[in-house]
Amino acid sequence: MRPPPVHGLVHGASPALNRHLALPPAAATRCFAVMIAHRPAAGGIVSGPERRLIHSSHRKSSTLPAELPPGPAVPPPQPTLEPSRAPLSVLPLSMILRSLGTTAVSSSPLLLAPSLRIMAVLAHSGSALLNPDRNPLLRFFLKRTFYAQFCAGEDGAEVRDTIARLKGIGFNGVILGYAKEVVLTDKQAGQLEGAKVGEETQTVIDNEIVPWAEGTLETVRLAEPGDFVALKFTGAGRLALHQLSHRLSATPYLSKSIDSICQLAHERGVRLLFDAEQDRLQDGIDDWTMEFSRKFNTTPGRATIFGTYQAYKKCAPAVLSRHLTEAREGNFTLGVKLVRGAYLGSDPRDRFFDTKADTDACYDGIAASVLTRQWNSVLEGQGEFPEASLVLATHNAESVRRARAIVDAGVAKSEIACAQLQGMADEISCELVELAGQGTAVPVYKYLVWGTTGECMKYLLRRAQENKDAVARTRSGRDAMWAEVVRRVRNAFRFA
Repeated sequence: MRPPPVHGLVHGASPALNRHLALPPAAATRCFAVMIAHRPAAGGIVSGPERRLIHSSHRKSSTLPAELPPGPAVPPPQPTLEPSRAPLSVLPLSMILRSLGTTAVSSSPLLLAPSLRIMAVLAHSGSALLNPDRNPLLRFFLKRTFYAQFCAGEDGAEVRDTIARLKGIGFNGVILGYAKEVVLTDKQAGQLEGAKVGEETQTVIDNEIVPWAEGTLETVRLAEPGDFVALKFTGAGRLALHQLSHRLSATPYLSKSIDSICQLAHERGVRLLFDAEQDRLQDGIDDWTMEFSRKFNTTPGRATIFGTYQAYKKCAPAVLSRHLTEAREGNFTLGVKLVRGAYLGSDPRDRFFDTKADTDACYDGIAASVLTRQWNSVLEGQGEFPEASLVLATHNAESVRRARAIVDAGVAKSEIACAQLQGMADEISCELVELAGQGTAVPVYKYLVWGTTGECMKYLLRRAQENKDAVARTRSGRDAMWAEVVRRVRNAFRFA
């Protein structure tokens, strides 16, 4: 009798690839793939058929097949490796305890709801009492808890120390962002309709554009060659919001400021991730992203400018397909940062897929298409697939496993890097670090922002909201941290 079909098998793919995709659930929690036994080139992105991407974490079963075109036969993968010690052992105890406290709150329905309400008030309040930058007691508490968990520091010295600590642990680099941003309310959006808002006055330049540009330029200077910098256009203030919301080009001084940021990053070997933002601004952001990609992504297979594509949006495949076509016709490399999305609380619900399964299918289909440089049923297109570079920004173990299987089978043609947020998914990141210490190198980056405690509150609120929408994953992280605490306590008594 024929065995039942196994979810995740790829029709037409090699037996080696299908063996990876058909791992049973019990084995998937300890799933690793072998990378090349030497460090990747400067910059940390792995590319070409020699790459091996790895991951591990609690995973959920999925019935969503990773779509791959039929490819040439590849040799069987090398035996999988496992860390020689507990992956979280690379983290200092202070980070373990802080992560345990944060995930304990985030995974508790009783504690998370009031915590979100408090953080929303702190992020949007105009009161001096509730402003961490003006209330020293509030700043003291937040900076040593949630801020320390997710952020890099308030000034250059603090940021450099944080980056040095992360790289000392073994991470290949960081994705560094400047926290200042604006999130539109409905009232603010209506106020943007005024004609005067779109005028580039000296007051707007001095008070909004210049501070944002200087902060972003400083962020590029703080990053090291091979690192990434996340750039938010909303930080440039009301004029940027007006231009983006009306899908207009950047005004002269704003455009010159963005160009200077891109030029500095290009010269220093730092890559820029243009972040996605609220839906009403995204078309304008995409236009600006493509404009600067044409100018700076001229090296084949190597991108300086990356656009962000949110897989929970129904339009994501069509938008990316159009951009890929433009990249092919314009002879430039398209930088693709792939995320699921972070604006569930502010964007119209009808813009999203109806179910998480639909979002997962979109994410995995796009990742497979860009990695293999082949159109598929999710990312449809015509003609030759252009040069592309992929940043796989995800905490979803299944998505990372599927991407790893593609790379492990030797059919990946685009360069790829993995990234997780600082303070989240450390059980995935640290396993990558630990395996790198065993001679199996893999690029792994941690995303974090810098700025004053008050400037970072909107960012921290989004992180808390993400935890609300991923309680099961947060519980997995909490359990991993608790297990690490128990392991260290037992070892302490064993050697006492």
